[in-house]
Amino acid sequence: MSQLFTPLALRAVTLPNRVAMAPMCQYCAGPDGLPTDWHLVHLGARAAGGVGLVLTEATAVLPEGRISPQDTGLWSAAHVDAWRPVTAFLAAHGAVPAVQLAHAGFKASTYRPWAPRRGGVPDADGGWTPVGPGAEPFQPDYRVPTALDSAGIAGVVEAFATAAGRAVDAGFAAVEIHAAHGYLLHEFLSPLTNHRRDDYGGDRAGRMRLTLEVARAVRAAVGEDVPMLARISATDWVPGGWTVEDSVVLAGELAGAGVDLVDCSSGGAAAGASIPVGPGYQVPLAARVRREAGVATGAVGLIVEPEQAEQIVATGAADLVLLGRELLRDPYWPHRAAAKLGATPTWPAQYLRAT
Repeated sequence: MSQLFTPLALRAVTLPNRVAMAPMCQYCAGPDGLPTDWHLVHLGARAAGGVGLVLTEATAVLPEGRISPQDTGLWSAAHVDAWRPVTAFLAAHGAVPAVQLAHAGFKASTYRPWAPRRGGVPDADGGWTPVGPGAEPFQPDYRVPTALDSAGIAGVVEAFATAAGRAVDAGFAAVEIHAAHGYLLHEFLSPLTNHRRDDYGGDRAGRMRLTLEVARAVRAAVGEDVPMLARISATDWVPGGWTVEDSVVLAGELAGAGVDLVDCSSGGAAAGASIPVGPGYQVPLAARVRREAGVATGAVGLIVEPEQAEQIVATGAADLVLLGRELLRDPYWPHRAAAKLGATPTWPAQYLRAT
């Protein structure tokens, strides 16, 4: 029996299989951060394609937390109404709808990838002053951030919690906290980007403080039945940066704060990191966190073949595989994988003539 196509129970929610769609920014929301028809079709196609857990792109908890002016958000009641048709469609087609709650920190207010310009977006083009643990920009062409003070940090924690409550109202059945890829929470975690000397900096415990406060606040906001995931960069891939040993400690603390599964990505805090990219290159990170922290994990990163995904789950390297680019290329990858692995594809009735 294929282990990839067995259910996974997380609190009161059961995923129909172990295939998840990784969060992937689409950069096509309006200046108000509302999802569009593109999001309905883009996410909905993967639900129809058999993905068990469909995660949205990084969805900002505050306007200034967007990566680009075209990112989605969840900072108002209008966002709740706009997301409801999307979550309803995903659930109706067998997927568990989940949202990645995010704050881009000093990587905010940047141009989307296909824009003719790169780097920070000026106010005149719809940009804003970002925030971060300090006042240093990520790169010279990024905007100079404002260092968060204690009131600003408290506001971030509250914003994550409020957005999580809105997510449940919008029909999301699970939430993920984005603490990876050099965005705000990861900026506080990594010694490469956090040079503070207050309670939110210094040693590892101080640098973990904000992420753990967010996790506890989000858990309180969503209640005990809603699964909560956390995406982390399990290593910075830079000497003197955040390490997998740090991630094992963080994962254990996150579990204590109510996180049910740690989604193990990597990198993003340093532009010049040397990352050994290759098929399944981040799987050992998920395996180590799972083994040493005793928490469920998700593996992500160039997972493309059904047999590869099956091995990850069957050998206990991770409880879930998250596919990104491969699901962009083939929204129906889970149905094809199920057939190849001897499981039963769950094609929509409208598509049965193709089977």
